[in-house]
Amino acid sequence: MHMLLATLNPGKSREIEHEIRQADLLDIQIRTLAILPISENVVEDRPTFIGNAVKKARAYASQSGMLTLADDSGLCVDALAGQPGVRSARYAGEPCNDAANNAKLLQALAGVAAPQRTAKFVCALALAHPTATVAVVQAWVDGIILSEPRGANGFGYDPLFLLPSLGQTTAELPLEQKSALSHRGQAIRKMIALFRTGIFPR
Repeated sequence: MHMLLATLNPGKSREIEHEIRQADLLDIQIRTLAILPISENVVEDRPTFIGNAVKKARAYASQSGMLTLADDSGLCVDALAGQPGVRSARYAGEPCNDAANNAKLLQALAGVAAPQRTAKFVCALALAHPTATVAVVQAWVDGIILSEPRGANGFGYDPLFLLPSLGQTTAELPLEQKSALSHRGQAIRKMIALFRTGIFPR
């Protein structure tokens, strides 16, 4: 069975494919937008992560004719009233730039003490058949935003996102350990659990 991952973000693709391989779902053959004649041009204009994930899953399922999994995820910082939120990837403007986003976040939190720098990574996943949305899940992980980046793994805001229980940022963790704890890893495992129920069209 073919499944389309509706993203051009290599970091997201790597993490999703890692969990699918770990689950031994050998009958799933992953395709991405990068290898299909489809450009990632769906406007993410919904006010919630779930809304954007559903919109993308439906649009790309319709275009491709394939079962399609879409992710919308981001960082919600308590001291910034939940920003950057659904604008996380484009927080510093177009085009998407991780370094610029991180710099803007640090500037916005300048002077905010560590105890008030709480945040969460949120991930919503939607799976759609060409004619309908099949399933939606959401997960998150809590952390603290550091005042300077640490670590060379991951992508996005990972170098600034500290997991207090480990004393490490998500950019300091190898993929397997990060996926076991992360918002995206949790969401994918929820989706895989639903997949195993047999509700998905094949």
